[in-house]
Amino acid sequence: MGNPSGKCAIVGMGETVVGKRPDATTNSLHLEAIKASLDDAGIKASQVDGLLTNQPLNDSHRSYAVKLASMAGIDPLFATDLALGGATPIAMVQHAVLAIEAGMATTVVCVHARKRSTADPTPGHPIRRGDEHWEEPWGHFSAAGGHAFAASRHMYEFGTKSEDLAEIAISTRKHASLNKNATMRKPITLEDHQNSRMICAPLRLLDCSLESDGGGAVVVTSAEHAKDFPKKPVLILGLGQHHPHSSLMNAATLTTLGGKKSSELAYKMAGLKPKDMHFAQLYDCFTITSMITLEDYGFCKKGEGKDFVKNGRITIGGEIPLNTHGGLLSQAHLEGQLHITEAVKQLRGNEVEPERQVKDAKVGIVSGHGGSLAMHATMILGVQ
Repeated sequence: MGNPSGKCAIVGMGETVVGKRPDATTNSLHLEAIKASLDDAGIKASQVDGLLTNQPLNDSHRSYAVKLASMAGIDPLFATDLALGGATPIAMVQHAVLAIEAGMATTVVCVHARKRSTADPTPGHPIRRGDEHWEEPWGHFSAAGGHAFAASRHMYEFGTKSEDLAEIAISTRKHASLNKNATMRKPITLEDHQNSRMICAPLRLLDCSLESDGGGAVVVTSAEHAKDFPKKPVLILGLGQHHPHSSLMNAATLTTLGGKKSSELAYKMAGLKPKDMHFAQLYDCFTITSMITLEDYGFCKKGEGKDFVKNGRITIGGEIPLNTHGGLLSQAHLEGQLHITEAVKQLRGNEVEPERQVKDAKVGIVSGHGGSLAMHATMILGVQ
């Protein structure tokens, strides 16, 4: 198998309504997202032969992909669950490309949904992180705690301030205010950010992502087969992963993460550089995650993120619009699945509200980030 750049494409995508969905179950959100993506692609479930997903956090299953395929009416030749936390949605697309290139499938649905804002009427058993017995006795029992370590270290090494992180929260909320399918649409100010309550110092409430119900899915096929689909295919140009540690206890650094090597692989595969990107949909479970990723992806030098995010540079119309849908901070936290669907819509053009369409968008980069700042995946998408 040679370089897979441009040999596969996303030909369908779907999003559910997000926010509080007390009417829905974990299963129904997945099925809703699958149907939306197939409708967008103009195909039926019987025309799909692959399905990828990940285990629901609040309701673990054995072979969840096979169960979902059966419920959706898909007869899969290729199916599996992946488990890279917030890096999973991009990893699913990567595995779809590999399966298609290997001749194991022709049309693959990649779906992810979460039921975290309202109770699931059919609750199961939550997935363990695996390090609880080492970390929780010392008071480390949340994602906010791990990312607060990273934010503190970034502040120590580079002089970053809380007000600098606020620039990311404010810009992201501005984009969410323009998105009809966003949970938090009221614009915020620096004063709002600084007055929001402390969650885990130095991270305030408005540095933290949402807990959401919702789902999203994409349909992947070969670039050759993509010509038979009704909408403009979005080519998969670059892919990468890097997982430099498994827990904070063995992390060599908290200010350079897996995104550095992962993005280098993706840029090399695509034959592109940071300056070629027209937007960036970067995982934003916390504001510090986006700032570190901007640096790791080469949009600015390490330590310069605090100044790079100012003066409208990351807002629509700026140098590199960041999270044009509102991200995990303000649209919905679906572990980055909607970062992918947003990238597809931006590249197709005229599929988002006109106020948040990136002008002449041809190439964009998407990131995924998971675990204890441990897992990372990168994808570069583009249109001809």
